[in-house]
Amino acid sequence: MEIVDNPYTAALASTAPSLPELANPPGILDESTALRIFRKISNQIRFFLFGKELTSFSLKHPCFCDGNHIKNKCAPMEYLVKWKGTGRGQIVDGVSIADRPPEIEDRAVPGHWEGDLIAGFADSCIATLVERHSRFTMLVKVNGKDTNTVVTALSKQVRKLPDQLRQSLTWDRGMELADHKTFTLATDTKVYFCDPRSPWQRGTNENTNRLLRQYFPKGTDLSVYSQSELNKVARRLNQRPRKTLGYETPADKLQASVASIS
Repeated sequence: MEIVDNPYTAALASTAPSLPELANPPGILDESTALRIFRKISNQIRFFLFGKELTSFSLKHPCFCDGNHIKNKCAPMEYLVKWKGTGRGQIVDGVSIADRPPEIEDRAVPGHWEGDLIAGFADSCIATLVERHSRFTMLVKVNGKDTNTVVTALSKQVRKLPDQLRQSLTWDRGMELADHKTFTLATDTKVYFCDPRSPWQRGTNENTNRLLRQYFPKGTDLSVYSQSELNKVARRLNQRPRKTLGYETPADKLQASVASIS
């Protein structure tokens, strides 16, 4: 991981005295305090800034850096942070959104979806799928965020769609779709992944998720909803006229699209 030093702290570091002979120099946090501070940082910030799960922490001076360590200079001390796991953005053999065909981008052809998880209380979540051409929404009950659970639930629902509506799925960098190859084999649906920290690349899904918060406010326990109840919420959304569709409903738009290519 490339390290970019802050010019201000780098300048301070260049004037700092050599400290190897001091057991605990002034201004240096002891290891337990530093670890406690790091553990207070939210998972979201850790994943977005560093991309991997924090597992251990130590302080050394002078610091060194290799492929398994990340150097984070904060003059006059230097931190050595050890990481493990693949983390966000490290999905194996994932195809980038940059390689997505142009016909997906212009929404001319139905069957291309965007997806994500919306989170609720106690790590509960719902998978949301939105068709780009019609804005038609499907909600999928999932019992966990691990990739096996999510891929199994998504595959079950997507297989219910006609073949012409199973063209592609664009997802974010979340590890819940790390087993994307199994999903593609089960559904014959190609998967593309957004760039890190780029939710606007699946803006249709993001906008729909905001609408869904009318039914599932933040902090709601999403695990209590059955698939049947989620289908009812999706039906309400799909029967709501949309300005962007010329005040057609997503359901009518999708039905007309399917009829035109049948």
